[in-house]
Amino acid sequence: MCRCTYSLLAAGAMTEIVFVVDEAPEGGFTARAIGESIFTEADSLDELRANVRSAVECHFDEGQAPKLIRLHIVRDEILAP
Repeated sequence: MCRCTYSLLAAGAMTEIVFVVDEAPEGGFTARAIGESIFTEADSLDELRANVRSAVECHFDEGQAPKLIRLHIVRDEILAP
């Protein structure tokens, strides 16, 4: 399976970054960027959204951060017959 990590403009500036969000086994959520070394965690989705924004701002130089942050929320459910 191919995952698009980010889109680029002609000038080379990143326009979008994608985070995979999982429910942590001990509770809360984790978010890991695809194609970048960015990871954060939080107890709630609202807190995670704020942490992701902060982590992206810290990771990129001024003016280089992507315009869009996409959260791909992964949730596993087990159905018993």
